[in-house]
Amino acid sequence: MNEKEKVPFKEKILFGISAIPDHVTYQGFSLLVFTYYFSVIELKNLVWIGFIIWSIWNMINDPVLGALSDRTKQRGKLGKRRFFMIISIVPLSLSMFFLFYVPFTTTTKILEFAYFLTVIIVFEFFYTLFDVNINAIFPEQFTTESKRAQTNIPIKAFTVVAVILAAVPTLTQQTPKETNPVALQAEIEMLRFNYIIWGIYLALVVIIFAIPFLWKGIKPEKELAETYAKRPGFFESLKSTLKNKNFVKFVIANTMIWYVFNTLITIFPLYFEHVIDISAEESFFKTLALVSALLVAAFVLPFHKWLGTKYGMRNAMMITMTLWIGLLTPFFFISSGDKIFGLIITAAQGVSLSGALFYVDILLGDIIDEDASRHGVKRSASFYGINALIHRTSTILTMMTIFIVFQGTDWAGGYTTIYDEATVELALKLIIFVFPSIGCLIGIVFLKSFSLHGKELEEMRERLRKYPELL
Repeated sequence: MNEKEKVPFKEKILFGISAIPDHVTYQGFSLLVFTYYFSVIELKNLVWIGFIIWSIWNMINDPVLGALSDRTKQRGKLGKRRFFMIISIVPLSLSMFFLFYVPFTTTTKILEFAYFLTVIIVFEFFYTLFDVNINAIFPEQFTTESKRAQTNIPIKAFTVVAVILAAVPTLTQQTPKETNPVALQAEIEMLRFNYIIWGIYLALVVIIFAIPFLWKGIKPEKELAETYAKRPGFFESLKSTLKNKNFVKFVIANTMIWYVFNTLITIFPLYFEHVIDISAEESFFKTLALVSALLVAAFVLPFHKWLGTKYGMRNAMMITMTLWIGLLTPFFFISSGDKIFGLIITAAQGVSLSGALFYVDILLGDIIDEDASRHGVKRSASFYGINALIHRTSTILTMMTIFIVFQGTDWAGGYTTIYDEATVELALKLIIFVFPSIGCLIGIVFLKSFSLHGKELEEMRERLRKYPELL
């Protein structure tokens, strides 16, 4: 490897740590929040409304914060990306506690719904402010595909660690199961207390791992005044970004990846507790299954680096999504009590999950570079913000999928511990296998027409060399 292309080990590790606060927050949110408000706080159908409003908010929040980051001038030694991450990390950490601290109980659930909606919107604001700047600084600090691929391995390895840390709460029971009203109420109170403890735990993890990254993981940011002057305004940037055909194709494919991932992670606790029939005493099986998938994901990261290098990142992503469909299939055929089989097929998801994690940032980095080769300025945060705007619709798709499928079950009006097992089991199997498989197929179709690979990619890199200040 060219010595200039080699990224120092310390730099890779310190930057890679950013994945822990970034993903502990969002995966903790994805793993716990839906199940908590659906089955413990008992918002019933209000939970769907809340998530849809939240997703619409994201469509405004994400591109605006991305553009704000791009259009902000350097703030001395803090730069601009780092500045936004520093001011967002403490509120983001605190929001992990408040997500699970619902200070009242009412019969109508209107107050709980208002609290739920407020806290998830506040969480999303600070999460986006942190996340969009991490993503933006990645292609700016690591300016070539080789450097990005080297750094992406520790980033994704720490992502796996982050999801494991976020999954620790699944060691405990997550949904009530008692049918006796008095016992059920006591069980719900116990679960509410447990979720508060896990909220404190997640908050501490976020702040502890953010400190070394923010302190030592970011190189001093530099931007010439003439480069800043080239940055377009918000609406011009939005228009230019959405006219980029490769970006639009990528974002749709990425939305499908997030749809698959969000659906799996959201339905995972319910699937294990109500299809595989994990008891409260066996809750560790859920955590073990999830951790196994993540360990597999970490183990096969070098394979995905090799696959992407040999066949191109786009083609490798398509191979990965095709494989994912096959790996999802056994979820449909599992039976109650098949704990070991459930553990094995969940672990196998790590193979495809690893690829989905690995290729996305590299492909988007290429798109940002291609845009920079035409305009002479990198608009990283704008691209990541608009990418987030579009792929946040994956949450709406996930919630709509669960809502529609549940309409044919006893959970149509909300969670209940008394239900027809056959219909609920079928619904959960459809949600965890059929719909994610459709998402993978859609993603493959759009990646097939993504043209920034092979010869076109090499030509773009040649054009980019005309702007040494961007390399």
